[in-house]
Amino acid sequence: MLVLSRQRDETIMIGDEIEISVVDIRGDKVRLGITAPTRIAVHRKEVYESIKRENAQASRLGAGDLGSLAQTVRPGPSKRAGSGSPSPITTPPARRGLLAATTVPGVPPEAGDGNSKETA
Repeated sequence: MLVLSRQRDETIMIGDEIEISVVDIRGDKVRLGITAPTRIAVHRKEVYESIKRENAQASRLGAGDLGSLAQTVRPGPSKRAGSGSPSPITTPPARRGLLAATTVPGVPPEAGDGNSKETA
């Protein structure tokens, strides 16, 4: 670890694009100003670790999570080119069989799609 000493209004450069300036010193707290390109994420360490934890948790979706997501997210109406009014989404006849045969674990098939197996 490189340790540098700076006083108020002094700056440290990291490469050509990142500036870290000492803005204020009050007691045991130091306020830093950071100038960096928007493509570089800048976070306090505790926020960064929280983001990493949430991203890791989100990447571990279970079958139940997928089912509830499928019930929550529905496609909206599409617009035809040049038409001001929305029209329903239709599936081309050649793809209907493929889509009807597609199932998602944990998601019940739509009523009347030909795939539902009702038990008495």
